Order: sequence, then structure tokens, then C-alpha cells
Amino acid sequence: AGLSVVEHSDGGRMQYYRFSTPSIGWNPAVNVLLPDGYNASRRYPVLYLLHGGGLDADFRAFVNLGIRDVTAGRDLIVVMPDGGRAGWYSNPVSSNVGPRNWETFHMSELIPWVDATFRTFPEQAGRAVSGFSMGGFGALKYTAKYSDKFASVSAHSGPANLRSHNYAIVRWANVSSALVELNGGTIYGFPESKWRQDLISADNPMENLESYRNKRIFLVSGNNKDIINFQIVGIISSALNEYFVRETQHEFTAALDSAGIKYERYEEQGGHFVRRERLQQDIDGIIAHLTKAG
Repeated sequence: AGLSVVEHSDGGRMQYYRFSTPSIGWNPAVNVLLPDGYNASRRYPVLYLLHGGGLDADFRAFVNLGIRDVTAGRDLIVVMPDGGRAGWYSNPVSSNVGPRNWETFHMSELIPWVDATFRTFPEQAGRAVSGFSMGGFGALKYTAKYSDKFASVSAHSGPANLRSHNYAIVRWANVSSALVELNGGTIYGFPESKWRQDLISADNPMENLESYRNKRIFLVSGNNKDIINFQIVGIISSALNEYFVRETQHEFTAALDSAGIKYERYEEQGGHFVRRERLQQDIDGIIAHLTKAG
């Protein structure tokens, strides 16, 4: 699948890999969490679980959030790949640090490698994608563009409309990627007059509603509405993030309602973080929806 394993550590349930790939200018890593008692004579459904953005965000994010515990005793393979500190699960329009084609790495290389390496169901009915924040957007975006790959999609505090609030999420993606991922490059182009509108439309959940029909859709956000009255920079960022996430999820679910597409959505107290009880609910719902191990 275009990948070469350059490092591997066998941690029992947790298998760690680092790859060389022409799609990424460094060697990204992936954690693969196997079910208890993984048996190569059986096949298992697979969840691709995508981390959020930030200076310390990487493939270990959900390990730190207790993914071992919420999957204990459950017949599910969980694949947790690097996605860049602000890669936005995209092939950027420009990069000043070499290739950062995260979409190609995940969709064209990693999924075939996982299906060739582990006993999976290599089909839509056996595959789910979920994520937090930037990773929640990535899950929605991958389903919008590769609908035949996934039977279930989940966004934990993930934005769902790129064009909402004067393109707030496009601006967020471009600025964050330029600062911490691409050394001045951007996901959707710069300046605004040269934004790749075709890429925005292809990635935008709101413009690809039919991609979600007959799938399990699980959405979570906080209800934090205050974007002014905070003094600590990190808290301001969290509030701003969740305000726009909440608004875009409202717009997305209203559009799903109009299209007659079913979904689950939960709005909780607080801001921009993974809610452990909703993650557990999501995992259990994914297992109930996908092809059962056997």
C-alpha cells in the first residue's frame, strides 16, 4: 500500500508501528489496539479513531484518554494514526516542509495495509471512523468523500460546516496549519481570493449530505456559548472552538433532518474536550452497528 514499516513494538493488545511513506515527509506512527484474545482465525470490525489538533497531539491521544478501558472485552480493532498537529486530515494546497498528504496516507495506504495485516472485514459494513475536534472533522470529511468505506461516523466536538460563520472553520484550518504544520503553507489556499472552493465543497459535510444516508451518525458537542468573558488564553481558545463546533453541528443536523437522515446528537455542559461517557457510548454503538466479529 506504499508503506514500509520502519519500527514495530509488540505490546500485546497494543501494537505500535512507525512507517515510511512518500505521502508524509517524516515517519508517522500508528497504534493498533487489538481485542482481548485476538484470534487470527476470526475476523473483526475496525474503528479508525482520529486525534485532534495541537502541539502535543498525535497517535497516542486516545491511549491517554483510556481507550484500553472503554474497549476492554469488546471485539473491535481500533486504529489510531498520526494526523499531524494541524494536518486537518487533508492533502494541503501548499506546504513548505515537504509532503503532508494525510488524506492519501490514511485512505489510500493505511486502510489497505490494515486489511492486509490484520483479520478485518475489508468492507464498508465492517468499518467505522470517529474522532475528536480536528479528528471529528476528519471523520465527517472522510465519510463525505469516501462514503463506501464506512458504515458509522462519529464526531466528538468536531465541526460540521466549513462555510459557517463566514468560513470560520476554513480560516481556523488555514491559520493553524500555517503556524504549526506547514510552515506557512495552508490546507485550502492563500489569500482568500485563491481558496480552493472545489476542495472546500468536497470536504464539507453540509454539501455532501447523501454520503451519510443509511449510516450510523453520532455527534457530540459542549454547550459553551461564551466567547468573550475569559481571561486565560487557553480557555478563550477552548470556548471559541466549542462555540463554532456547536453552531456547525446545529446547522448540520438541521440539514440532516430536512433530508430525512437519522442521527444521534448530544449537547453537554462545558467546552472543548472528549467526554469519556460519550466515547464509551460511541464505542458500544459502533460495535452494535458493524458486522460482528466471527
